[in-house]
Amino acid sequence: MRKKLLVFTSTFPRWKNDTIPPFVYELSKRLAKEFDVSVLTPNYPGAKKYEVIDGMKIHRFRYFFEKYETLAGSGGILPTLKKSKWNYFKIPFFMLGEFFALKKQIKENRPDVIHAHWIIPQGFIAAICKKLYGAEYVVTSHGSDIMGLKGFTWMKRFALSNAKKVTVVSKFLKEEIKKIDSGIRVEVIPMGVDTELFNSIKRTPMIKRQYEVKGKLLLYVGRLAPEKGIDLLIDAMPEVVKEYPDIKLLVIGDGTLREDLEGRVKELKIDQNVIFVGWVDNRDLPKYYATADVFVCPSRREGLGLTFVEAGLCGCWLIGTNEGGISDVIQDKNNGVFVKKEDAKDLARKLIVSFSMDQNKKSRDFLVENFELKNISERYARVLR
Repeated sequence: MRKKLLVFTSTFPRWKNDTIPPFVYELSKRLAKEFDVSVLTPNYPGAKKYEVIDGMKIHRFRYFFEKYETLAGSGGILPTLKKSKWNYFKIPFFMLGEFFALKKQIKENRPDVIHAHWIIPQGFIAAICKKLYGAEYVVTSHGSDIMGLKGFTWMKRFALSNAKKVTVVSKFLKEEIKKIDSGIRVEVIPMGVDTELFNSIKRTPMIKRQYEVKGKLLLYVGRLAPEKGIDLLIDAMPEVVKEYPDIKLLVIGDGTLREDLEGRVKELKIDQNVIFVGWVDNRDLPKYYATADVFVCPSRREGLGLTFVEAGLCGCWLIGTNEGGISDVIQDKNNGVFVKKEDAKDLARKLIVSFSMDQNKKSRDFLVENFELKNISERYARVLR
């Protein structure tokens, strides 16, 4: 009989072809080949309360009036909290909803192990349920629960110390966990990427025609939020445009900074060179990566930076800061270059130089070896056993 695995997460696709990052879904789908997988995740307006997807039983728990159940599901809990102070009011209801939903799953379905993604809130709620009901859990930190959630050290320590196993997605996060509790044993296992989906053969010339790209194509993929450094990229663009007047930057994603960024683009008179695309379906992203010349994201903080992995697998030259887990992906001057943090001038210089550099063909081998989803799922399966 297969062991029962309960995946406990606040980030999971709400419906087919969702724009939510699919890394928890993709990992869980592959774990379903060995485990009887159920997923416990928050409800969102328009999503089904229960459904079966790719052999996984999806349970979406209620925690507020359905119209306002938007704390998780549209771009991460922390970015959603920043949009409106009203969202903070939902937090106690959210955590209570999680607790009672997890309690119900433990009592009725008796999972052999719980995989809690993010230390807070899922890891913390799982720790309470372990104390009360003896349910074992593995907790995985993705970064925002460590870097973006300052304080709450006692909650983090409680969640970490009661876990059967602690995993993190980058070496940087392992060191951050050690700062909370040096006695915690931590294993580094990144999230994986489907290397068959993300590769250079997905190059699509139609994209350049669609956006009237006559010169070099830059690509940014991610939330339009301060921590991503997208404002620095916009400020670097005028210098790049002077050198490459036909260059185009496609900005894929959305977020709290979009209106300000669009205004800044007009102010700098580079609106012919910068195009805000909005969110793109995850299945279509490989076309954009494979068609672009350079992928750039000057993050101020990053747990891992899976978009760098996706872009590198598709043949992009990578440009990013040496922050957080990005150093696990970029091999300086091999598959990309690092830029100085908070330095738009250095970013502009590195962008200009990068167009004349060739990517080392072995860089894809490095990314496949370290981030191939099949291998990563096997490593997680071993931990969860």
